[in-house]
Amino acid sequence: MRISKFFPAIVSLIAILASISITQAKPFPDSECTECHNEKGFSVPLGEHGELGKQELYTDYDFFKGSVHGQLQCTDCHNDIEEVPHRKDGLASVDCISCHEKLSDEGSLAAKRRNSLFGGSPPRRIVVYTQDYKLSAHNDKSVKNNATCSTCHTAHYVYPSDDKRSSVYRLKSPELCGSCHEKALEEYRQSMHGAALKTPWKGDSATCADCHSAHQISDISKLPAHRVITEGCGECHIDELDGYMSSPHGQLAWHGDKHAPRCVDCHEGHTITHVDDPRSPVNPANKVKTCQECHKKANENFAKYHPHGTTHNFEKYPELWIIAKGMGFLIILVLLFFYLHSVLWFWREKKERPVIYQRSDSRSYPIRIKPEKKRSGIYFQRFPWYWRINHWMLALSLMFLVFTGMVVMYPNTHWAMTLVPLLGGMGTLNDLHHWAGLIFMLAIFGHAAVVLYKILTSKEKFDWFGPNSLLPRKKDWEDMKGQFRWYFGKGPQPRFDRWTYWEKFDYWAVYWGAFVIGTSGILLWFAEDIGQYIPGWIFNVATIAHGLEAFLAVLTLFVVHFFNNHFRPAKFPLDTVMFTGVWDLEELKEERPEEYERLKATGELDKLIVKGPSKQWNIISHILGFTLLGIGLILLILVVDGFIDHGLF
Repeated sequence: MRISKFFPAIVSLIAILASISITQAKPFPDSECTECHNEKGFSVPLGEHGELGKQELYTDYDFFKGSVHGQLQCTDCHNDIEEVPHRKDGLASVDCISCHEKLSDEGSLAAKRRNSLFGGSPPRRIVVYTQDYKLSAHNDKSVKNNATCSTCHTAHYVYPSDDKRSSVYRLKSPELCGSCHEKALEEYRQSMHGAALKTPWKGDSATCADCHSAHQISDISKLPAHRVITEGCGECHIDELDGYMSSPHGQLAWHGDKHAPRCVDCHEGHTITHVDDPRSPVNPANKVKTCQECHKKANENFAKYHPHGTTHNFEKYPELWIIAKGMGFLIILVLLFFYLHSVLWFWREKKERPVIYQRSDSRSYPIRIKPEKKRSGIYFQRFPWYWRINHWMLALSLMFLVFTGMVVMYPNTHWAMTLVPLLGGMGTLNDLHHWAGLIFMLAIFGHAAVVLYKILTSKEKFDWFGPNSLLPRKKDWEDMKGQFRWYFGKGPQPRFDRWTYWEKFDYWAVYWGAFVIGTSGILLWFAEDIGQYIPGWIFNVATIAHGLEAFLAVLTLFVVHFFNNHFRPAKFPLDTVMFTGVWDLEELKEERPEEYERLKATGELDKLIVKGPSKQWNIISHILGFTLLGIGLILLILVVDGFIDHGLF
């Protein structure tokens, strides 16, 4: 075998080994370095004849040894030293980034340094800071003389940021940042933040790093900068941030909506002044003008909106506190009752119903039935086609509303921040939300209009409290008591007619939700026009009511409604009646015995016997049904995750 075949690989290997040897410094002791560099005034001339001044090369070795890098040798960082004195063209710049990135890599030289510096504790925050810097504006190589690590931290005197000897000690940061950002420093010195540094007895104040962060510096016009600065403001102004992030301003701005105001839009940035100062944009005398920057029609009424209104402060925002606590109590009451209702139902039905699987032409999978029951193959029409279409419109629009609404209600969750840009940003999602809302309202009130029309034009007198009516009646109360007796083994399960008490609750809860969500949604959608005639704080109330009612809808529809109709043992895993419109006659006898007997006695039953669904429609119905259930459960998980992390309001 000829060696020439491997010649390119050998050359590459030699080159790699050579480069490694070049980057490894010879073991010069620090004493050889300090002979020159520890002498005050040590420097070298710049330019051919020194016409460009001098480059300072003095390093206070004792001060260096007290720094976080003090246990390192000079050659640990300056690893290109080949001889002392150095070559005329000097040493290469030290690569801080690659070293810091490897601090958590247990096998690296950086890890060994870490063990000596930090006692073996992985300084994860340093790795994160380094990664943040790499993505920041300061690491943009296209900017001349951009800030490097040593620009802020110095080359040799790196101390913890809370150490007063550190160059990045927070009270020093205005002067440090101002060495490049001169105009910003001048404005900052005149602001309430800058002035407070001169009067420390009045309390702490914000410096550059508090608002802009130390390493996540980015273009102020871009979304990451807005998020960093908003969170920075919230470090001191906790309640104000809470109210801002619960408002449409904060929720939409967090996802980059260009029309939503950020902190600096109302309060200004480096020139911020106290609200009592006549120069402040949010001073009562200037508030209307400030609002008009975005809302051209804003007036005194509109300006009564609370940009930082929170539900936790009764003295300052009593109306918000009352509506939040009232709706919160309603949510707890409804969820406690119906979650208990579902748990008890599952327990009792599981106990009473031995499971037997049987094939049915109406389903694509074996269904669970009572041992003594057989499916008849005769089908009863429970819902005509137009009500099924209405239900699909309602379900699909509701799911769109939940998704597009909850990314706003929980804007700083990881899933919301990931999904919003993928789906075109908040502008697109806002449009989808509005259109879904229109379809939702059309489905609900269109249904009501059709029902009323049919009742009023019918030749037969309608019994408003009869078995075909969805109005509550005494039997519903008796059925509910009987159902709970059955749960605890104190009696038989009630014999239900066409509509059960839980179905009536679902039905009227949708109208209640439509009223609350619809009214509040319209107020928020057309706030600028309506706000000329009503006080602005009503929009705060509308935001809270809109979000809380939506939250209640999610936790009832995607839990209780799903359980009642799909997940209880007698129905699991899916009831396709809203797609096929039919029940097997035996299912009617089991689920609605009184309706079956009433229809049979009056001769109406025969009129409702129809042909069963085709095999193809059965398959399609199950695909659609499982898809909607899956989407609903995913939305439920996202909402619960948002609630656990951020609460409600």
